[in-house]
Amino acid sequence: MARDLSRVKDRDALKPQREPYWQRLRAGCFLGFRPSKAGGAGSWIARAYSEDTRSYVVKSLGDFGTLLPSERFTIAKKEAESFAEKIAAGGEIQQTLETVADACREYLRHKPSAISEGVFRRHVYSDPIGKVKLAKLRRHHLRDWRKRLEDTPAVISRSKEGTPKVRRRAASTVNRDMAPLRAALNKVLPHGAPGSEAAWQEALAPFPNADNRRELYLTKAQRRSLLRKSDVEASPFVHALCLLPLRPGAMAALCVSDYDRRTSELSIGSDKAKGKRRIVLPSAAAKLFDKQVKGKKPSEPIFLTSTGKAWDRNTWGDAIERAATAARLPKGTTAYTLRHATITDLVIAGLPLLTIAQISGTSAQMIERHYGHLVSEAAIKALGELEL
Repeated sequence: MARDLSRVKDRDALKPQREPYWQRLRAGCFLGFRPSKAGGAGSWIARAYSEDTRSYVVKSLGDFGTLLPSERFTIAKKEAESFAEKIAAGGEIQQTLETVADACREYLRHKPSAISEGVFRRHVYSDPIGKVKLAKLRRHHLRDWRKRLEDTPAVISRSKEGTPKVRRRAASTVNRDMAPLRAALNKVLPHGAPGSEAAWQEALAPFPNADNRRELYLTKAQRRSLLRKSDVEASPFVHALCLLPLRPGAMAALCVSDYDRRTSELSIGSDKAKGKRRIVLPSAAAKLFDKQVKGKKPSEPIFLTSTGKAWDRNTWGDAIERAATAARLPKGTTAYTLRHATITDLVIAGLPLLTIAQISGTSAQMIERHYGHLVSEAAIKALGELEL
């Protein structure tokens, strides 16, 4: 039966259902209407046939809630026809994007990222924000989501019994967790007028100056003490972190095939930094790696736990915490403290910041931001020695 959605009285009489009520506008072009269960304005959907894919493409048009009920059909019809023309002309074909979760999945389809996928899985898909319709997304939705994110403790590690160890989520962590959602929404939503509820982007503004430099530095004597107090199982992994400025995750992901014993060259690929980088190890590090790869298959992790598995943030977190406590090191000593210490030593030694950035898998700007003060201090000392 042909349906006429132009009459407000007829639309109000429709019963809410998942499948929209469709009206054929012309061959290959349909306009759909889905009544609201809560008594709202309802939502409009366009459907157009694509000769390229030989299938229909659907697009959510929103509720047009700011217009009079008698005006909504006319505007929705124009947008549906415009959408059909774009599809017929070979324009970009988009998947059905109705909710915030849909936008996140679409973002991952075009820009795969394990970090973004993890953020969406933990904080979007299972959160009320994931079900919010894009057409109805407002600033208060994201403010509430941000508050929930800030109040969610950050998991540091888990004990062998599976009990999580948590801390208050830092502002820098909140910034990192908001970034993927902000990027996903930027792809599908225009920014609203500043100061209005439509300005969804304002709720996701990052905390300013959140990425403060790490202050906890372990001297070489303290690092040696940490290594002495580490158990036999963890000692090789901790030792490696003391010798190379790698992220613990990148160190744990290294396989035997990543190390060339003939040239003492190490390839780092599974890291926060994009792409592979290669570094030649000094003799002390090479000696450690030679011992760790001996007798192992190319696909095996270089550093193994007693269970034969690669290290992860739970196992290395517990091991370093135990060793730090036994060595009476400052509270807050972690695997990243060792990375900070090795980078600090390289900066003080006068190695160019760009070289340090390449070795550690970060940007020169990041090194400058967090360690530039050390260069300034060294410069002042050097200038002072020019005194006659």
